[in-house]
This record gives sequence, structure tokens and C-alpha cells, in this order.
Amino acid sequence: MGLIAGTWSFVSTSTQAAGSLPCDIYAAAGTPCVAAHSTVRALFSSYNGRLYQVRRSSDRATTNINTLSAGGYANAAAQDSFCAHTTCVITIIYDQSRHGNNLTQAPGGGAAGGPDNLANASALPVTVGGHHVYGVYVAPGTGYRNDHTSGIATGNNAEGEYAVFDATHYNKGCCFDYGNAETNNRDTGNGHMEAIYFGNSKGWGYGSGNGPWVMADLENGLFSGANVHLNSGDQSITSHYVTALVKGGPNLWAIKAGNAQSGSLTTMYNGKRPNASGYNPMHKEGAIILGIGGDNSKASAGSFFEGAMTSGYPSDA
Repeated sequence: MGLIAGTWSFVSTSTQAAGSLPCDIYAAAGTPCVAAHSTVRALFSSYNGRLYQVRRSSDRATTNINTLSAGGYANAAAQDSFCAHTTCVITIIYDQSRHGNNLTQAPGGGAAGGPDNLANASALPVTVGGHHVYGVYVAPGTGYRNDHTSGIATGNNAEGEYAVFDATHYNKGCCFDYGNAETNNRDTGNGHMEAIYFGNSKGWGYGSGNGPWVMADLENGLFSGANVHLNSGDQSITSHYVTALVKGGPNLWAIKAGNAQSGSLTTMYNGKRPNASGYNPMHKEGAIILGIGGDNSKASAGSFFEGAMTSGYPSDA
């Protein structure tokens, strides 16, 4: 697909109320964010700092793009000025939590060499809450990763993950993921990942209709529910923008999704771990990936605006 522009609104005004942002809500529920990434806005009402870094091709200089205010949106005008008359790529997506889990250029892995491509910083303009900002446009071959994280769930420990994607930008390639993956960039076996997947691959699991679907990449399988292949409760996404959620704990996990512009989330699956060996207990390793699979599979395409990972299994509320 080509460049995408759109209008996307979280709230009816451009001012975010104190305590109302995603990681404020998670913290209040006792499952704090241990990673929070966005090129669009702050995910904590108190956050007032770096969202991402760009590098321009003309002289390879870099600059950080910050929030306009605490709890506010990205200063995209600073990017436009810095990148005028040249092109820029996104080099770092900063973690807004205190864990320092920044995402940078993914290295090679078992499925494909690297380093991966970096996203064109101006390829995904969008208006959010009346503010001109940019998302992360993942063309095939693009990927970000952090193999040395802090606070991310490992083993069978519980976690939650959510992300906002452009639901019109996807493909069947493996694998447009955001979430928990291997720390050595290789496929180390069933249950060594727990990441949100978005796309219309039917190579492993799939849902009803023709897709795209929100699924969970648990390694050696994209799962739409307990069954290895079809789980009809996982509905195709029809909105322009999607909020995707995966959460997992000991022999329990769930998929939820909904229109990122309005309404509530739909439970696509909520129940026991997949009916296959190696997924109960889980063997999460705690790396973070964006736009790729755990072994650096990078044939996927997608568009990312924001996402976060929690410590603990978030309640439905």
C-alpha cells in the first residue's frame, strides 16, 4: 500500500484529563505499564519528554521529537522542520515507562538477516485529536527490537499488551507483531513468544470471514483461540483503526479488539492456552518486537501508532 493519511480521534477535545491515559488506567488497576511506545502522544498524563528520534538522510543528523506538553501529543512540526528538503527515518521509539525499554533497529535473526530497515518518518501522517502527528509505517523488511529489557514478563508470568494499528494496512506475511519475543532473535520453541499479531495470514490460526484478524503470536503459531486453526469467535476487523489487545497468564489468555475511534472492545477469545504442546506453561523470554516475528521474520506490513505492555494480567475493566 502507499502512503496513508487519516483522521483519528481518541477524545472530543485536545486536552487529556489527568489520569485518563492508557498507562494511568493500567497503573490504577494494579497492572502498571513496563513498556509504553508511541510516536503520536504520551501514554501517561505526567509524561513530558521524548517520544521518538529521527535521522535525516542529507547529513545523518538526529533529533528527538518530544511531546508538546505533559500528557500531550507529539511535536510533529519539529520533525517537519528538521526533515524539510530531505527524508528522515525513525531510529528510536522511546519507552515512556521508567524501564528504559526503547525500540531500535532490529538485528538479523534465524529467519532473515539484518539489520532491518527503519521506517520512513513521514510515511504515515495522521490527525489525532486535532493534532498533526505521524505513526510508524512498517513496509516489508522494516523492524524494531529490544533484546535487553527490564520488567517484561518472562516464563509463565502474566502480562497484558495493547496496540493501535491502521486496520487497512496489512498483508499475509509473517509477522506484523508487537510484544514479547525471544532474546536471541531465533525460534526457540513453542510458547517462547506472546505478541499481538495483525494481518490476514491463514498459515496457522485464523478467524471468521476473510480477515484481517487480531491474533496472538505464541511462536510456531498465530493463534485465534484454543484451536490450532479456525476459531470463529475471532472476528474480522472492519474499522479503519483498531485497538488490539492480548493478555496472558498461567493457562489463561485473551484476545480483545475494537474500533479505535469509538465504542468498546469485543472479546474475540478468553480461555485456556492452545490445544497444542509447549504453550502451558509458557516460556516467555522478555524481548520486545515491533513489525517482525520473534526470529526476525520480516515479510509483514502494518502501521503502528501506540502500544504498551504491563506487569500482571489486566482486568477486563
